[in-house]
Amino acid sequence: MEYLLGIDIGTSGTRAVLFDPVGRAAASASREYPLYQPENGWAEQDPADWWDACAAAVRSVLGQSGAAPAEIAGVGLSGQMHGLVMLDESGAVLRRAILWCDGRTGRECAEITGRVGARRLIEITANPALAGFTASKILWVRKNEPELFKKCRHILLPKDYVRYRLTGEFATDVSDASGMNLMDIPRRRWSAEILGKLEIDPSLLAELHESCEVTGAVTPAAAERTGLAPGTPVVGGAGDNAAAAVGTGVVEAGKAFTTIGTSGVVFAHADRVAIDPEGRVHTFCSAVPGKWTVMGCTLAAGLSLKWLRDNFFPAEKEAAAGLGADPYRLMDRQAARVPIGANRLLFLPYLMGERSPLLDPDARGVFFGLSAIHTKYDMLRAVLEGVVYSLRECLDVLRGMGVVSSEMIACGGGGGSPVWRQMLADVFGCPVGTAASAEGPALGAAILAGVGAGVFGSVEEGCRAAVRTNPERQFPDPGASARYEPYYRLYTRLYPALKESFAALAAL
Repeated sequence: MEYLLGIDIGTSGTRAVLFDPVGRAAASASREYPLYQPENGWAEQDPADWWDACAAAVRSVLGQSGAAPAEIAGVGLSGQMHGLVMLDESGAVLRRAILWCDGRTGRECAEITGRVGARRLIEITANPALAGFTASKILWVRKNEPELFKKCRHILLPKDYVRYRLTGEFATDVSDASGMNLMDIPRRRWSAEILGKLEIDPSLLAELHESCEVTGAVTPAAAERTGLAPGTPVVGGAGDNAAAAVGTGVVEAGKAFTTIGTSGVVFAHADRVAIDPEGRVHTFCSAVPGKWTVMGCTLAAGLSLKWLRDNFFPAEKEAAAGLGADPYRLMDRQAARVPIGANRLLFLPYLMGERSPLLDPDARGVFFGLSAIHTKYDMLRAVLEGVVYSLRECLDVLRGMGVVSSEMIACGGGGGSPVWRQMLADVFGCPVGTAASAEGPALGAAILAGVGAGVFGSVEEGCRAAVRTNPERQFPDPGASARYEPYYRLYTRLYPALKESFAALAAL
C-alpha cells in the first residue's frame, strides 16, 4: 500500500494524518501546545513545541496504521501563516516565534508604508503592511532586540521550521511566503525592491518553491525522532488556508470556502492576479502553480467562541466530558433556541484586533446592546452571528472585486456546526456544503506531497482523485436572510463609530 502523510502545524496544535491515494484517512493524531501572551495583544509560541508535537503525532500515526515507513511516498506540510521564526548560525532558535495574531507591530507597519509607499507596496506584495504579517515582525525585533537580531542567520515560517527539523533544508513555498509582505506576488519571487527599502538581507530568507515541488528528504536524525524512513521526500506544502483550498477542491475559478477555525477565512481561487487597491483583503500565490487566491481573514472567529466557552460555559464543558460529547454541540442546541438577532445583541469579534477588512490591530471585542434581559445564551448567539457578519464583510469585498462563487464549502471546527453553517447560508445568501473529509489542510498537504512524489500528475488531478463533498447542503432561508440583514447593516456601522475610541483605549 502507498500512503501520503499530511502534517498541519496549527496554532492550537499539530495534526498528522496518513492518507491513501484516494483521500481516505488511515490514521490521525494531534498534539497540543501552549500559546504565550506576555503582553496584551501579543502572541508567541516555542518552535520546539511544534517539532515535538510533530514527531509525537507522526509516531502515533505510524503506530495506529501499521504502515511501514517505506510505504509513505511523500510528506506534505501545512501551517499557520506569518509567524516569525529566527535561527542563529547553528540553526538554534533565538526567541519564541511571534505569531500571525500578534498585534504589537503597528509602528513598524507605518514605517514599512513610509519606506515603500502605500500604493507601491500593494502593487508588489498585493497587500498593505499588516501587523500580523512577517515583515513588520522582523523590523520590530531589529528595533527592540538588536543584539538578538545580530545573531539571526535564518528567518523561517512555522511550518518551515518543522521542514528544517525534518530535512535540514531552509525552504518555503510561495503560498505561505506570500503572507510575509516581502514577495513580488505577480512574479512569484522575493522582491529585491522591498528587501532593499526595508534593509533586510535576502540571505536570511528561505529558498522559494512551488507548493508541490520536493524541497528535501527526511534526514536520519529526523527519521529516528519520527519513525519515518530516511530519504522520504518532503514537498513545499502550503500555508494553512492554501492547503485547505486543495483539501476541499477549491483549485479552480468560481470555487470558494469558508473556514471557521481559530481565525475565520473566506477564500476564493483566481486564475489571474486580482488585487484590492485598498488592501482590505489579501491576494496570495495559490498552491496550484501559476494561480492565485483572494482571501479575507478575521482574527478571532473560533477563538471568540472558545473564549466564551471557557469563561461562561463551564457546566457545558463538564456535561460534555461526562457524556463523551463535544461541548460546542451542546452550545449549538442552546444557541438555536435564541432568535435571530440574539434579542437585539450584537458582538464585534475583535478579541485580537482585526485584519480583514478593517486592518486595525487596536480594535477590541464589543457586546453592543447588552441589557439586563440578556443571558449567556443570548451572548452565545451574538458571538456566532458576529463571526458570520465579520466573514460577510470580507465576502462583500471579494464580490466587489468580481471574485464570486455560487456555492461555499464550510470547513474548520466551526464548519462542523449545523447552526453556524445555516447562519453562513442565510447571511451569505448562497448554499453551503461540506467536504467529505474533515482533514482539509492535512489532506491538501498530502495531495501536494502526492504531486511531488509522482502519485498525481497535477494538483487538479490529485483533487479529482482524493477530494469529495457531502451530498447534503444547507440552503439560504429567504425569510431568515431578510431578518439578518438589518442586524448586519447595523454591525457594519459599529466599527467606524468606535474606531477612534479603540485607538484612544490602546493609548491609555
